[in-house]
Amino acid sequence: MRTSTALVLALVVLILNAGITLVLLNQKGQLIPEKENPIEVSQSQRHNEITAAVQAVEAAVVSVNVTKVQVFRQFRSFGFFDFFGDIPMRRKVESIGSGVIYDSSGLIVTNAHVVQGASEITVVLPDKREFSATLLGIDETHDIAKLRINANGLPTAKFGSAKNLMIGEWAIALGNPYGFMMSDPKPTVSLGVISALNRSFAPQEGRSYRGMIQTDAAVNPGNSGGPLVNVKGEVIGINTFIVSETGGNIGIGFAIPIDQVQQILTSL
Repeated sequence: MRTSTALVLALVVLILNAGITLVLLNQKGQLIPEKENPIEVSQSQRHNEITAAVQAVEAAVVSVNVTKVQVFRQFRSFGFFDFFGDIPMRRKVESIGSGVIYDSSGLIVTNAHVVQGASEITVVLPDKREFSATLLGIDETHDIAKLRINANGLPTAKFGSAKNLMIGEWAIALGNPYGFMMSDPKPTVSLGVISALNRSFAPQEGRSYRGMIQTDAAVNPGNSGGPLVNVKGEVIGINTFIVSETGGNIGIGFAIPIDQVQQILTSL
């Protein structure tokens, strides 16, 4: 009697162990799928307000390549008595900025400090076409300049207004930082927000900056003269300078409100 009872108990234990083992194997198979499917994102999901705004304005953002002649003096020794002469020397210096086409007949706005003192100005479009530019007018005090290139039917950027901007709304900066280094005329894009409004600075080097737009969108050397754009694809300001101890972007950039820019362009 005891032997049969022991056999029955042993059989029950074996059946329970087998059942538990099958359950665990089944759960393990469910936890580790044989093959993971990649996440599929449609083109419509990738397209948003930011990409639409960039597409609306990027074709009108140009590189402004400038050649300036700098005059400096070098002391040289002449003759037995070590007489020093003051010799004026000249050298060509190249720099780069950005600009925005605002009229299809070839009118471009940029910063005055980008083209001030230029002996040659070359405008490069995103499609790699190059044009020699003429300086039509310059307002050094407010740091705005008007250029013209000999072309028609050009893509243009739409001017908006900075009067109703809200702190915290999206701001998109376009321009050509370090364009010489990359040899690519297509503008770069950086995204941020409107950090502050109506920022004014004490006049420096003959320039007066009043009512500036502050943004944390990344702006670097070469961005000067490029547009600051809202999510509608409208130009709300012209990127002008940054505050930085190193010269690189730390998220404190300033743009001239487009309403001021339009008034200046009308007078130039």
